[in-house]
Amino acid sequence: MAEKIPATVITGFLGAGKTSLIRHMIEQNRGKRLAFLINEFGDLGIDRDVLLGCGIEDCGEDDIVELANGCICCTVADDFLPAMEKILGRETLPDHIIIETSGLALPKPLVKAFNWPEVRSRVTVDGVIAVVDSAAMAEGVFTADPAALLAARMADPALDHDDPLEEVFQDQLACADMVVMNKTDLVSKAAATVLRHQMAARIRPGAQVISAANARVDPAVLLGLGAGAEDDLDTRHSHHDDESDHDHDDFESFIITPGPIADADALEKRLRQAVAQHNILRMKGFLDRPGIARREVVQMVGPRLDRYFDREWRPDEERRSHIVVIGFAGLDKKAIWETVLG
Repeated sequence: MAEKIPATVITGFLGAGKTSLIRHMIEQNRGKRLAFLINEFGDLGIDRDVLLGCGIEDCGEDDIVELANGCICCTVADDFLPAMEKILGRETLPDHIIIETSGLALPKPLVKAFNWPEVRSRVTVDGVIAVVDSAAMAEGVFTADPAALLAARMADPALDHDDPLEEVFQDQLACADMVVMNKTDLVSKAAATVLRHQMAARIRPGAQVISAANARVDPAVLLGLGAGAEDDLDTRHSHHDDESDHDHDDFESFIITPGPIADADALEKRLRQAVAQHNILRMKGFLDRPGIARREVVQMVGPRLDRYFDREWRPDEERRSHIVVIGFAGLDKKAIWETVLG
């Protein structure tokens, strides 16, 4: 029997740095043939285009399969298996498969899917990587341990221990073979040390915690863990072990198409205003800037916003601005539209 292809599952909340981690893997892949399954929560797949727009020679159209139908752990039969079959049906097989889950996905059901006969004989889960936003953690976001917060100003008095977000976060850590504490450059050394101890206390025995800035981690550290996670499910405890599935009714997403953007600074102010006024978790997308050959990427997580030009618009593609808005259920879409459009 041929040696199984290793697959690495990358999980973590919105904006933690999963896509940045993957981009760094591509840049530093040292000749490995990597294939990618990219999954994001939203009606429009953005992350695949972000990766393809990075201008990295070794990252081609055929190397990235996108799942744009929501949480991968909820659509294993409909989406995951056909996507895996597409990768495994290629004439040249990859050396390693990288799977990025949505920020809301539970990793354990996905790992279970590797026991399906169609996959088990050919692929093994080399490891589950959980990416954590250290700066957000330092502010008390997505943590179940308020008593361990770094300072009173970091505490979130509205944090509910039973919040679904908290359960998802716990499940991501419990399934991980390695936790990447990203954005440690945005917190003090003392805070990073405390956060690292917190992570170490919350993960499963044998899992490791490493620190990173800008999600720059040597792929040699992340790949080749040899975890065989699909054979080790009993040690990866989940809040949802007794449930047949889970839902994401607390969240929703929609798309804003603002048209050509002549003044991106003014749009940025309106985006910040929308986040301040509504229960928005994240906004991401591309902008058509008239008179500029390159498209502009917008990535916004809470109040943190990043804008940059990634690549030129292709002659055969429509220049169109589109922004995906992801937030808690009950978003006032009309009001957000009006705010963003000004």
